[in-house]
Amino acid sequence: MRLATWNVNSIRARSEQVVAWMNRHAIDVLAMQETKCPDDQFPVMSFIAHGYDVAFHGTGGYNGVAIASRIGLHDIHIGFDGQPQYDGQTEARAISALCGGVRVWSLYVPNGREPGHPHLQYKLDWLSALADVTSLELSHDPASQVALAGDWNVAPTDEDVWDPAYFENRTHTSDDERAAFARFVDSGFSDSAAPYTPGPHCYTFWDYQSGRFARNEGMRIDFALCSPALDDRVHDAFIDRNARAAEGASDHAPVVFDLS
Repeated sequence: MRLATWNVNSIRARSEQVVAWMNRHAIDVLAMQETKCPDDQFPVMSFIAHGYDVAFHGTGGYNGVAIASRIGLHDIHIGFDGQPQYDGQTEARAISALCGGVRVWSLYVPNGREPGHPHLQYKLDWLSALADVTSLELSHDPASQVALAGDWNVAPTDEDVWDPAYFENRTHTSDDERAAFARFVDSGFSDSAAPYTPGPHCYTFWDYQSGRFARNEGMRIDFALCSPALDDRVHDAFIDRNARAAEGASDHAPVVFDLS
């Protein structure tokens, strides 16, 4: 089984590019974020034409998540218990489904915007509620196979950003955000790509502005945190920088996991 996660940054603009990439790399399951697409406009046929079922949840704007699978797509859940709202709205930031016996989540964690902004507290509350749900489920069934895949909008260590000094007094690297991320690891989930993408400069996101990609001034903020039973099956992983380098590409690179 080959699983991937990718912030596609508008699926309507990139559906053919995304499906072509999936075919080229023999992807079985893809978790997508920032689809920016209401449900009635999702390009379903682009996926069905290539043998993928797809589940999606979106309202437009800068949210939206989806899962495409060619090995089954069952027991689809939208959101999660206790998911907080922002400005009175439950945003389209989480979807999960069973794919080949694995509970795959596609997660688009709130950005946080800037220190002191209400969106940062919303982000921390959102991560806390998700941790409550996933840690409880894992404690009830330690043998469950679960992938918490998505754009986490957190760089867990200084190695995960191009210049730690640049990120002082900014979001994504604050102590509170890193502690929120660490709670998932402490509950038993693993950063399963880390052993296969070691050391600094293994980024998954480069801002469009200021030539960041050309200078490799990026961040590692896209992950699939795997439960112990699923982590045992991961035998390789890679970040596909070539997908980020393609013309008209998303500002994120996909992260790919090979499972035995």
